[in-house]
Amino acid sequence: MLKTVSNINRFLIPTPRRKPIHFTRKQSIIDLLKTCSSSKQLQSAYAFMIKTNGNEDCLLVNQFIGACSVLDRIDYAVLAISQMKNPNVFVYNAMIRAFVRRSSPVEAMELYLDMSRAQICPTSYTFSSIVKSCLLFSALEFGEAVHAHICKFGFASHLYVLTALIDFYSNLNKIFESRRLFDEMPEKDVFAWTTMVLAHARAGDLGSARKLFDEMPERNTVSWNTMINGYAREGNVEAAALLFNEMSTRDLISWTTMINCYAQSKAYTEALGVFNEMKSQGISPDEVTMSTVISACAHIGSLDLGKEIHLYVMEKGFELDVYLGSALIDMYAKCGSLDRSLLVFFKLRDKNLFCWNSVIEGLAVHGYAKEALAMFGKMEKENVQPNGVTFISVLSACTHSGLTEEGRRRFLNMTNDYSIPPEIQHYGCMVDLLCKAGLVEDALELIQSMQIEPNSVIWGALLGGCKLHRNLNIAQVAVEKLMVLEPNNSGYYNLLVNMYVEANGWGEVAKIRSAMKVRGIEKTNPGSSWIEINRKIHQFAASDKSHPCLEKICEVLGELDVQLKLVSNQPEIE
Repeated sequence: MLKTVSNINRFLIPTPRRKPIHFTRKQSIIDLLKTCSSSKQLQSAYAFMIKTNGNEDCLLVNQFIGACSVLDRIDYAVLAISQMKNPNVFVYNAMIRAFVRRSSPVEAMELYLDMSRAQICPTSYTFSSIVKSCLLFSALEFGEAVHAHICKFGFASHLYVLTALIDFYSNLNKIFESRRLFDEMPEKDVFAWTTMVLAHARAGDLGSARKLFDEMPERNTVSWNTMINGYAREGNVEAAALLFNEMSTRDLISWTTMINCYAQSKAYTEALGVFNEMKSQGISPDEVTMSTVISACAHIGSLDLGKEIHLYVMEKGFELDVYLGSALIDMYAKCGSLDRSLLVFFKLRDKNLFCWNSVIEGLAVHGYAKEALAMFGKMEKENVQPNGVTFISVLSACTHSGLTEEGRRRFLNMTNDYSIPPEIQHYGCMVDLLCKAGLVEDALELIQSMQIEPNSVIWGALLGGCKLHRNLNIAQVAVEKLMVLEPNNSGYYNLLVNMYVEANGWGEVAKIRSAMKVRGIEKTNPGSSWIEINRKIHQFAASDKSHPCLEKICEVLGELDVQLKLVSNQPEIE
């Protein structure tokens, strides 16, 4: 690669007579390179290097490559190294590192081959960088060849090189090789331990990761964050929270990971509690943290808190990018403030698919089907390619407004025009759409033609349609399927019982209730609801007696019950 560039550039830049460069002049060039902040300054610095014969000085070229890397002018660095007759290993290292930093792994690997052909012995820095380039390109075979070179040149026991190799193999799912290298290391620092813990966690082996974590002679924040994130991805909130509370020092990643852990487990109130604690300890959140917090507000429907978070975002000078923007659009729509949702959407300078999906879903949920479909049309005109999520919102809009034929057309449009294969959620929308229109037989036919196995949501939607239109025959088919998929779910049994009650099928009612009793089926996992009073979120669940104001709540309910009975017993006066 460099030979071709070199042949061209020898005609572009005249080679002056070489004289040793004076020390003070060399230092002034180094100082000049450290202060370069533009391409023009880089050009001036290199021109001065040529004038003073510094373009053949390895130290100066090394510094020049570093400056080029910082200013993302890798092309200048390539020109500089191609002009050198005898670049040393430090110049090659600087150039390889610059390629890796710019995510140009192929060029880095080609340069390493040039270096090998020039018979220049690599250093530990060479191998640390070239192993990273192999990882960037997922070049397992090339990486294995580099590993052989590492052994050949006597770096098989080098701490930093081995740590890079452990990370390389683990990222390419070669966890056995990673662990073998780790176990054979003559010495290990905290970074080597952390890399191996991360390797096990990344592979989903939290048992081995935790065992290694407990054995660590010293732990850093990264190792703690790795374990917390591992438990969070597994959905083990208790283990994640336990480790989080044990941490003596937490960074932004620690707090964000814990907030995200609670949010993913639908513990939104706890997520917001961690966020407030984070602020009280003087930790400034970033865009990722704020997106998660805004999403938590959306799920609990806390409009006042959502407004407060939005104000915080503006006061802290966050750029309203597509991620924060889509989170705010979604939050306002779910909290019932569609006007604010639309205002955020139209104020966004850049809009990606997530923003469009959020606003289309918001319009659909609020019953503005025609507006949601119009927004979809506008998105198409903007050449934004929809995905499966977009069509879930579009089909939901049709369902909410009873646009049966439009929904059917959009379903076919998704598969025929956009080659998006229907997923379980799309079928669910279509079954719901057909059932609400009274086309229960069509819904059953669609389910039977599905290319994927229908789940309990699909059969549940069909059962709901059967109840709405009093179709006991198809309801029995749906319940038989649901008894296999969710044998302990009482909701479906109760729905069928209610249908038989309405049809005076008391014999069937007795049979179903008897079967439920024999199987020990009762209502589990009661639904929860939230209410916001004076900016405080109160959560309630069926049969829950843990609320501190339970006695007062029961008194008020009792009084309401008395008042309602009095009203219902009053005689009508004509």
